[in-house]
Amino acid sequence: MTEQRISNALQFRPLDVILLLFVSDLVFAEIHYSIREEIESGAFVGNIAEDLGLNIRRLSARKFRMAPADKRHCLEVNSETGILFANERIDREQLCGQLPACVLSFEIVVDEPLEMYRGEVGILDINDNSPTFPESVILLQMAETMAPGSRFPLESALDPDVGTNAVSVYNISPNEHFGLKVQIGEDDTKIVQLLLEKPLDRERQSSFQLMLTATDGGNPPRSGTARILITVLDSNDNAPDFGRENYRVSLIENSPRGTLVVSVQATDPDEGSNAEVTYSFSNRVSQKMQELFSLDRRTGEIRVQGIIDYEEGDNYSLDVQAVDNGSPAIAGHCKVLIKVMDVNDNAPGILLTSVASMVPEDAAPGTVTALINVIDRDSGRNGEVHCEIPKNVPFKLQISSSGHHKLITSDMLDRETTPLYNIAILARDSGSPPLSTIKTIQITVSDINDNAPRFARPMDTVYVMENNAPGTSIFTVTAFDPDQDQNSYVTYSFIDILIQDFPLSNYLNLNSMNGTIYALLTFDYERVKNFQIQIQARDAGVPPLSSTATLNVIILDQNDNAPVIVSPSAQSGTAGVGVVPQSAGQGYLVTKIIATDADSGQNARLLYQVLKATDPSLFIVGLNSGEIRTARGILEQDSPTQTLVILVKDNGQPSLSSTATIHFSISGNVTEIFPESSNLETNPEYVSDINLYLIVILGSTSFIFLVIIILLIGIKCKQDRNSPEDYNSPSSCYGLEESNNAFNLTPTLKESLNYTGAGEIVQIPETHHYSVCLSPESAKSDFLFLKPYTAPLTQHQ
Repeated sequence: MTEQRISNALQFRPLDVILLLFVSDLVFAEIHYSIREEIESGAFVGNIAEDLGLNIRRLSARKFRMAPADKRHCLEVNSETGILFANERIDREQLCGQLPACVLSFEIVVDEPLEMYRGEVGILDINDNSPTFPESVILLQMAETMAPGSRFPLESALDPDVGTNAVSVYNISPNEHFGLKVQIGEDDTKIVQLLLEKPLDRERQSSFQLMLTATDGGNPPRSGTARILITVLDSNDNAPDFGRENYRVSLIENSPRGTLVVSVQATDPDEGSNAEVTYSFSNRVSQKMQELFSLDRRTGEIRVQGIIDYEEGDNYSLDVQAVDNGSPAIAGHCKVLIKVMDVNDNAPGILLTSVASMVPEDAAPGTVTALINVIDRDSGRNGEVHCEIPKNVPFKLQISSSGHHKLITSDMLDRETTPLYNIAILARDSGSPPLSTIKTIQITVSDINDNAPRFARPMDTVYVMENNAPGTSIFTVTAFDPDQDQNSYVTYSFIDILIQDFPLSNYLNLNSMNGTIYALLTFDYERVKNFQIQIQARDAGVPPLSSTATLNVIILDQNDNAPVIVSPSAQSGTAGVGVVPQSAGQGYLVTKIIATDADSGQNARLLYQVLKATDPSLFIVGLNSGEIRTARGILEQDSPTQTLVILVKDNGQPSLSSTATIHFSISGNVTEIFPESSNLETNPEYVSDINLYLIVILGSTSFIFLVIIILLIGIKCKQDRNSPEDYNSPSSCYGLEESNNAFNLTPTLKESLNYTGAGEIVQIPETHHYSVCLSPESAKSDFLFLKPYTAPLTQHQ
């Protein structure tokens, strides 16, 4: 009976009513309904009253009610209509799980008479659930060495539905390595296994991702999926691989330490410790190379750790190996080729192959003085070098071949102008920025005898004081020869001449080495006043060269001659003049003292003064003229005999002097002729022949000399008057008052005219007036040139 009920329920019969009647005190009946799951709340299930044949009108009176058989209140009955309906949404899987049949039981009770009815509602399954796997991702690990045919159990999919709605088929995504093996277990469950169909290679494919699909038998069918992630476990069956045999890199020289050169990278298809790689240089890498470069064992970075110099090496080759940590370990190799790029880090070098330290000054232009080799360790434009020297030297560079130069003369040399050349050779490369080097070559110009000695003063004047001591140095001539060594050794000599008919060697001696001139005798100004000599300077070159200089020797006067009283003539310093008239008045010219001095200049300038007199108030003497005149009229009480001692001294330093004593007689006869005049003319003792000649010669010479001087001074003064602006010129004319005969010149004709003789009373001025032309050195000059000024004469009877 029960099986029949279930069968009917599976056939989706909406209502089966089966009545079981028992004859007893309580009537029982059983009804059965079938519904599909997932009906909504309030959905009609069945009409119990109708199916049981109960009077609907009496249901309420008979207290029609339902007593649920379980605690789930999924069903409810209307007590007035007897209709059974769903009290909530019916979910078979929630109510019955995986049970093949799902039935809800209930009881219906009515009173008067008491009746109880049993009922069942069969819940029919629909395909409302998809298969699901316990895990959405299935993780599997397989060794790459596992043999084909190996099986790996998989979790089965779950489907809450039952029957044909349950899982019926399993599928796996297409691949070349795996398949599915499905078996039916003892409990009719399906056992799913993953089957390895083809060998694995982790290095080719280290993992797989497959999609496992479970499909039920519903209509329409539902399916569920799970991802299978397969990891292939490694074995150390592969060597590390760099991916290429050679790494080619460029590196700038002088790169700082720590600069990254290249980073090598090796990969090992294995995994884990089998793929852990360490890097190192192979045994073929020299120690020097390992000092230049470092290799990081972990990262494979090659860095600079030494000084990279292009000039020491422009290419480097490093063998690098990568070793894994498998057992046994396997190594991979590669080669790192480093090309060093040049930078302009080397200045040009200048090498002097040959240098002529001395070049003769007469070397012809084009003479080679040095061979120069210029090198630069850099390359390309960094190694292209250009050389130059200063333009202000008589040398030039001539390129003979690549890097080789000649330093040659470009002009004539002159040692006396430039004896030494420091030639700076500048070598500059074409790098950016350019580098340069300067090397200085010292070239000495050797001397040839191309210069004659030159006197500092080709014409000079030397002043020698008379009365010098013999052997005294009077002068030193100096000649300079700009040549060198023996070409500049100068010797001095006189060019022989005669001085007053005597050879020069009698007067002077010349030191041939230093040019010092010595006097061999004592010069006497009164004998020789000046002379001229010529001196030759001669060098020691081959052939020798010489030059001459002229030296004017002027003897300077010394006051070595005392004045000589010429007139009046006296013996033993005493002269008797004669008689002075009693009638002589003031200014009467008694006589004139004439004296000479062999010296010159101030040494010959004579001064006269009364040294001693019988009556000092009676006579006076002209300071410069030597004229003795009466100072007052002669009185009767004056002594008839008068004596005067006259001092004549020169103006030298120290002064020299002479004295003359003159005796006068005072006479009353006015007409008596002054006796001195006759003495001067007739007395051979007063005027000797020699004195007479001397007076005549001196007088005529002085006259001629004065005439010339007067003419010259007149012309000069006229020029000065025409050129007033030259008032302060070195030679100017101006008036000068000077006593007569102040310059000790021999008495001129004019002075003879002023001398009147005895018995004449002439008012002669105390002084004469001169127009004098003096140079700025007149204070030092030995001569004063005078122009006589004739004052009007006044004669008194």
